Amino acid sequence: MTSRFRDRHGAGRELARHLEPYAHQRDAIVLGLARGGMPVAYEVAEALALPLDVFIVRKLGVPGHEELAIGAIASGGVRVINLRVVEQLDLPDDVIDAVTDRERRELDRRERHYRDGHAPAAVAGLTALVVDDGLATGSSMRAAVAALRKREAAAIVVAVPIAPPETCAALELEADAVVCARTPEPFHAVGAWYEDFRQTTDDDVRRLLTSSRAHPSEQDHP
Repeated sequence: MTSRFRDRHGAGRELARHLEPYAHQRDAIVLGLARGGMPVAYEVAEALALPLDVFIVRKLGVPGHEELAIGAIASGGVRVINLRVVEQLDLPDDVIDAVTDRERRELDRRERHYRDGHAPAAVAGLTALVVDDGLATGSSMRAAVAALRKREAAAIVVAVPIAPPETCAALELEADAVVCARTPEPFHAVGAWYEDFRQTTDDDVRRLLTSSRAHPSEQDHP
């Protein structure tokens, strides 16, 4: 039986071992999906001596049933819609647009709060290692991949500690590489595979970014 991770930092250290071929590469960067992916990404960036930045994705939830995702938006103005869910629920465009507007305001707020005046890292021409604490349906990660394509990343590597095998396989059709450290069956939920899965806060994200900037990697990009 697959054991649980102690916490996101422990998961990041394990994931980093699967990503060692990218260590010290001058054309690579680690992007943590906010919020839960940032502690994992911090450990990956530290272990591989790569620069770290935050990448923000917001799930678009069905009004009244927010746990059900109809899609996601990401930094860079990209929106990914799950047409199957939209058609099943017969959701009109104005409802989807209203949800998108609300989540975009929150995305913009987080961009300002997390970065504290720092510009987003340039990813054009780089290999982007996109890290989250796990995948379920993969809708948030799909939005991140689409946004990074728009920002002209040279290659996109999806990297997570835990995910169901079918989600990892589906993302292989969209990313250049997919690294899932563990793919247990049955899967259930991401949080079930962590002993400590407490919520990552906005202040946690700021602290990790500040710590990363305080001792930049030798591979940091200008």
